[in-house]
Amino acid sequence: MATEILTRPATSTARPSASRRTGSRMTPGRAAVLAVAALLAVLWLVPFAWATVTAFKSETDAAAPKISWIPPSGFTADAFVKVFQDGNIPLWTWNSLYTSAAITAITLVISALVAYALSRIDFRGKKVLMVVIIASIIIPPPVLIIPLFYQMVALHMIDTSWAIILPQVIHPAMVFVLKKFFDQIPRELEEAAVMDGASRMRIFLQVVLPLSRPILAAVAIFVFIGAWNNFLWPFIATNDGSILTLPVGLQTIKSAYGIQYAQNMASALLAALPLILVFLFFQRQIIKGVATTGLAGT
Repeated sequence: MATEILTRPATSTARPSASRRTGSRMTPGRAAVLAVAALLAVLWLVPFAWATVTAFKSETDAAAPKISWIPPSGFTADAFVKVFQDGNIPLWTWNSLYTSAAITAITLVISALVAYALSRIDFRGKKVLMVVIIASIIIPPPVLIIPLFYQMVALHMIDTSWAIILPQVIHPAMVFVLKKFFDQIPRELEEAAVMDGASRMRIFLQVVLPLSRPILAAVAIFVFIGAWNNFLWPFIATNDGSILTLPVGLQTIKSAYGIQYAQNMASALLAALPLILVFLFFQRQIIKGVATTGLAGT
């Protein structure tokens, strides 16, 4: 019996190590997934690396017909200097920052309230409204440019920051995503809050929203990126140079000598840099928010 008792712990402690060794073993399926992921990463990084190299070339080397990763004249930052000299980069960056932040904040408030109402409140026309929201997701945004422009003209908002912000605060796709997430929150939590005398708004603010931080962070990041990258609508709605956003402002930097490849790549990198930083700092929130939306079951 003593021998049997002494040998039992050794057997039990050996099993986890064996399972860990089995779990870390490279299987053919796992190797194939990693190979595909590595290939996709390379396909995405090669154009970005080429744009970066071109931005640090001279215009002569950038326009040369022979493709070279290392320019004959060496690397230079003249393209970036030229962009900063010809344009008001700090002002355009600030305009993009505060308009994108305002669009994100207003979109979160509107989308969260609408999604919560669709998820928890029964009212007449709820199914019809849900069908309209889903149908509006498939409408291409350029289709709405003309009616939105006439609306902004009627409201005397052309050449103002509100002309950039207001038309971008309605996101049916984000309402749908938030609604699917709110559907997964147990109703028992809200029923307990009702028993304690909490109102509907208090339940929304103190129970639902704290549990929805991952999806709210993901939605905020997606909306911010979309607002930052939007070029067509700010280009149409504004002519005043003092309120131009960064993508629109960079397109105003033209040269009388044709296409300036290095300068164009430098402009593209400047416009993409803030988004790269946002993704690097908030990639966990993006992945966690997408993983918890429940879209796989729709």
